[in-house]
Amino acid sequence: MSLRFYDTARAEVRPFEPLEPGRASLYYCGATVQGMPHVGHVRSAIAFDQLTRWLEARGLRVTVVRNVTDIDDKILARSQDSFRPGATDEDPSLRPEEPWWALAFRFEQEFHRAYAALGVRPPTYEPRATGHIPEMHALIQLLIDRGHAYPAPDGSGDVYFDVRSWSAYGSLTRQDIDDMQAAPDADPRGKKDPRDFALWKGTKESDPPTASWASPWGAGRPGWHLECSSMVTRYLGTEFDIHGGGLDLRFPHHENEMAQSQAAGHAFARFWMHNGMVTYGGEKMSKSIGNTVSPQEMIDAAGPRVVRYYLGQAHYRSVLDYRETSLQEAAAAVARIDGFIAKATARVGAPDRGRPTSADLPTAFVDAMDDDLNVPQALAVLHTAVRSGNTRLAEGDDDAVRADLAAVVAMTGVLGLDDAGAPVTVGDTAAATALDVLVGDRIAERSAARSARDWARADGIRDALAAAGITLEDSADGATWSLSGD
Repeated sequence: MSLRFYDTARAEVRPFEPLEPGRASLYYCGATVQGMPHVGHVRSAIAFDQLTRWLEARGLRVTVVRNVTDIDDKILARSQDSFRPGATDEDPSLRPEEPWWALAFRFEQEFHRAYAALGVRPPTYEPRATGHIPEMHALIQLLIDRGHAYPAPDGSGDVYFDVRSWSAYGSLTRQDIDDMQAAPDADPRGKKDPRDFALWKGTKESDPPTASWASPWGAGRPGWHLECSSMVTRYLGTEFDIHGGGLDLRFPHHENEMAQSQAAGHAFARFWMHNGMVTYGGEKMSKSIGNTVSPQEMIDAAGPRVVRYYLGQAHYRSVLDYRETSLQEAAAAVARIDGFIAKATARVGAPDRGRPTSADLPTAFVDAMDDDLNVPQALAVLHTAVRSGNTRLAEGDDDAVRADLAAVVAMTGVLGLDDAGAPVTVGDTAAATALDVLVGDRIAERSAARSARDWARADGIRDALAAAGITLEDSADGATWSLSGD
């Protein structure tokens, strides 16, 4: 197998050989369900969905675990806001006097809806932190017994990881302990070193009673970093193939995960893979400066297939910069792919849409995906096949069209485009096919205009289509069209 991935821990692209022949194990950090999903969340999910699909295409049976952090300081703080007079008027996503666990579950469902709309397959297992408290207690006790953790001596119930007890601390991000800032995840009460991080947080007076569990060290709740280490070993064992997540999680979250797990005697992840961030016009997205765009806004503007293409088109490790024309460009690319699929299907019949294997794919596409999941190069191969297919259509070479169509559909399947939104449908005649492609182009233009908040242009396109007897219907899955009176 020629698979190669970049390993953050070693800072190099190196060959990937699974721990168990024929199988692969992947854990990637899911959401802390304190609010609605943002673009960074879904980009990460799409990146690791692409990775999963490619491992499967290479013949591996993949076990995927994606956690849900459903107990955390941020969740408790957000829930407490719902009890503050006037808070729900300021933030309509909150509900009056909503308990933390209800808020967490509600936002968890929003993440599931976003993932499903964009064709992200459900993981094999999706554990919640609150369902694994016993495993967390066992890991804490193991770390105490091995001399790498200690209960706070002040009776607070806190338990901390002793960073100076583990000589490899800082190796994932190549930092020296003395250059690190104090760990902000818990009060400094009882810490030996300000950089020590919380494994267990003793209950505070401000915490709701339902956010507390009994433990050998006192009532409290788990620290964020401990949660992932406990859950991944529960489902994948003490050594597994790949640990993934967003680049912003490398420190402190993944650094702390790796330290506490290895200090407990676990080999833990063989590869660490991190996806890049999403920016807006070169700047970090931030509500405070008003340059955010949500996944749902993107879907409303351009449809899920276009959003899936846009968020998955860059190399997973690179920064993806959102601009006002980004969805327009992605929509044009998807329209070219869908246009060819529609015309070729009308000519030679529908292709097999089973789960593709590497044998179904062009060699150049396989080589690109094997090379650290090089999706930009793989997309170049896809568009080359589309251009070739259109040429063969014009030449009337049906056998070549059939081969190009099969390759294009296999490539879109690996990239997850087939599972995002509704597939293209066409009529039985060339006229219906041509109309579908032309109207699709106008819908893509309108979607791009809506994304850019050019409402006048968007309304103009709708009116022009209406004048031609074409009715548009907008939904969460994007716009669809029909002939007036149909």
